[in-house]
Amino acid sequence: MISAAFPRFAPSFAFDALRGRDWRWAALFGLFFAILLVGVVEGQISRGDRGITPINSSGDFLASGILVDVTGDNADDARTKGWREAQRLGWTQLYRKLNGSDGPKLGDSVLDGIVTAIVVEEEQIGPRRYVARLGVQFDRVRAGQILGVSGRTLRSPPLLVIPVYSIDGIPQVFEQRSAWQRAWAEYNTGQSAIDYVRTAGTGADTLLINAGQTGRRGRVWWRVILDQYGAADVLTPIARVQYSYPGGPIKGYFTARFGPDSKLLSSFTMTGPSPAALPDMMEKAVARMDRIYIDALASGVLRTDTYLVLEKPVEKEDLPEEVATDEESLPSETDASVPTTTAVGVQSFTVQYSSPDVDSVTATERAVAGAAGVQSASTTSLALGGTSVMRVSFRGDLAALGAALAARGFKVQEGGGQLRISR
Repeated sequence: MISAAFPRFAPSFAFDALRGRDWRWAALFGLFFAILLVGVVEGQISRGDRGITPINSSGDFLASGILVDVTGDNADDARTKGWREAQRLGWTQLYRKLNGSDGPKLGDSVLDGIVTAIVVEEEQIGPRRYVARLGVQFDRVRAGQILGVSGRTLRSPPLLVIPVYSIDGIPQVFEQRSAWQRAWAEYNTGQSAIDYVRTAGTGADTLLINAGQTGRRGRVWWRVILDQYGAADVLTPIARVQYSYPGGPIKGYFTARFGPDSKLLSSFTMTGPSPAALPDMMEKAVARMDRIYIDALASGVLRTDTYLVLEKPVEKEDLPEEVATDEESLPSETDASVPTTTAVGVQSFTVQYSSPDVDSVTATERAVAGAAGVQSASTTSLALGGTSVMRVSFRGDLAALGAALAARGFKVQEGGGQLRISR
């Protein structure tokens, strides 16, 4: 640029004058480069519609693949009847899966109280007919009491999922939509022992989570990324699809890796008759990946890297006396002649209450949990239309718990080492 503005025969004083303005040219060049860089980054973040929002990953139960074919007075009536029928069939499917029998038949009003969502897998709506394949999602706490399954399950620490998909030999994550990304987004992780942290692949996800990041070993940058998503470690499920010829059979190669060092857990292959079978292949591959990670967790292989956790774990001896566990608060042999004062820690008590419907169960649990000194309150035995049983963790003795519940407006009766409350 300088030589174009000042030819070789230009006087030397012209170069001296320009040399005094070098910093201005450098500043203009720096500003231009910054604008260009901002444009590239913004394009990388906002380019294309590639984000797929994951479905609900709570601990709810899911009954899927339910086929309904019903008719009604109009399209809306047929669809409503179809969803009602799906709830009934879904409940039977779920109970049979967990208990091996059809179980009790619940009314539509009860099912409405324990169903949290209807998942539309496929549907065809006619003027008076509704044909669909649906999934029904049941609340784990409310349905779990009837199913005889605990509302709480032991799960792994939160683990960030980076689904790497090889396209034409180039590994990608969120650069563009893929069947592998969609399969992970649509997989119901609530019934898994793995606490998956899935991202939508939008915004800064494409910059922070990419195939290049999976090859890095430095823990410092990994900690920065994991802190952004509230995860303790990382899972890297990898998929590569090989096409034989257009319209011909396909073959998928899948690898389950874990941690910043990309530790290999297992690998497998799957085949399909044509590219049309790719979504079904990916769905089954994700379920198989989930089983691999669950087995690794059960065998102790899925351990969080200590260098990714900065906090020092709290030792038992460092806990204050007032938060002692139930085992520590058990009475011990002491000299009866010496008066002692024992600090009352957190204890568990049984509380009975009337539960005419599902809403009353939720309202009572919330009211009891809000009492002073109550650490937790959860129903352990549900009897809709009768008397349910709640387990309450309380900092104090039974008399103090009764007083706390009375202060919340309950009528409290004590007997047999437990309480019965009513409004």
